[in-house]
Amino acid sequence: MVIPSVCEKAFKVLRQIETVIVLEQLGSTLFDTALQMVVKDRCANATYPDTSREESQQRAMTNFYMTYNLIIQLTPILPALLLARLGDRGWRKAPIVVPLSGYLLSRLALLLVVLFRLPLQVMFGAAVVFGLSGGYCAFWPGVMTLTSLSSTTTDRSKAIMRVELLYGSAGLVGSLVSGHLFLLYNSSLGNGTILLAISMMFHLLSLLHSIILLQVKQVSRETEDNGHLLSHASDDIPVEGNVGKNMVNVVLLFAAAILYGSSVGGAIEILGSFVLKEPLSWNATQVGYGNAAGCMIFLTSFLGVIVFRRCASDVALILIGMVSFASGIYFMTFVTATYTFYLARSLNLFALIPLPTIRSLLSQQVPASSCGTTLTFLQLSLKFAGLAYIPAFTKIYQATLNWFPGFVFMLSSILTVLGMIPISIVGCRSPQRQNYKRIQEE
Repeated sequence: MVIPSVCEKAFKVLRQIETVIVLEQLGSTLFDTALQMVVKDRCANATYPDTSREESQQRAMTNFYMTYNLIIQLTPILPALLLARLGDRGWRKAPIVVPLSGYLLSRLALLLVVLFRLPLQVMFGAAVVFGLSGGYCAFWPGVMTLTSLSSTTTDRSKAIMRVELLYGSAGLVGSLVSGHLFLLYNSSLGNGTILLAISMMFHLLSLLHSIILLQVKQVSRETEDNGHLLSHASDDIPVEGNVGKNMVNVVLLFAAAILYGSSVGGAIEILGSFVLKEPLSWNATQVGYGNAAGCMIFLTSFLGVIVFRRCASDVALILIGMVSFASGIYFMTFVTATYTFYLARSLNLFALIPLPTIRSLLSQQVPASSCGTTLTFLQLSLKFAGLAYIPAFTKIYQATLNWFPGFVFMLSSILTVLGMIPISIVGCRSPQRQNYKRIQEE
């Protein structure tokens, strides 16, 4: 009787969204390291007038990433909206299955680039295919929607952060081994082929799992008032009458998310190229370890939520995360050695708390029928912001490359501080007496 019971529990766990997340993130982290190293190798001989060899390489790399990421930001907009609509009409798997197909095809494209020595520009076409499938813009809101609807309102913040924890843990493992796998060499195929083949295997398993095994369930909302998603975890957010949405809070939360997402996205956009130039000049193994340091932030952010949520409101949690990122990325401005890079990353311990918590608060401001659409609109807003901050950060980095390459990180820190303003306003609108009630209930 014990063995069947264990098997039943294992099968139940296997049918949850967490399995898809782990498989997808393992594949993505392997792909990210492979792409970064392939771009470095292909741009090694780039030349620009009146510039040094290293500066020319940096310009070529950042120009490639600017175009590649702009395509990824722009093309998913309409597909993501359509998939969100399908999800809210009952097809909850659609925003997950379709993007995973795009993930698989884009990984296949890079493998073909490596195997057949195709031009690097082929990846622009892969980015279009990835975007037309909805990409991350559709996939992550779909994951967040399933997580939100399958958890109670009192546990939703914790459930979302648990998903982030698994996402980060898988990324940590994948990043640690990615550099070593990239260096595995086959005389007839070259570096990166084994790494990309394994990445494709994970994405294929993730796609098959989402189609065959993934279970969609929804927790009953009968105890909620008119479908309004409000939990004890966010009693500090006021409800205005019986309306389905608190539009003031929604606007403020969107503004904070856009400012913070722009600061984080702009910094990460440049960080991948920054570590490949002198004085750091990382190889594939060091790139993997650096990516692993970023994934560690998922774990520390999850622990931060567990610890701080007992004595702090969700607004306070967001502010803690923003301060953590602002301080770490400001320190990154002056990094000149590998150990100082890790010191800067160590200050980002809670940098991933803000966006998941903002998503949780947004899901509690809207009825369940429009939860997926609202989260997708947030993701699309971040995408539109990317159309501005990606070229802006790239051009600023190229302009300051010779005299102050870390200037973009200082700019990112300033944007983060600006993002704290709308969140602080949300906190000021909160009835403080409810915070005491929340602490007593816990």
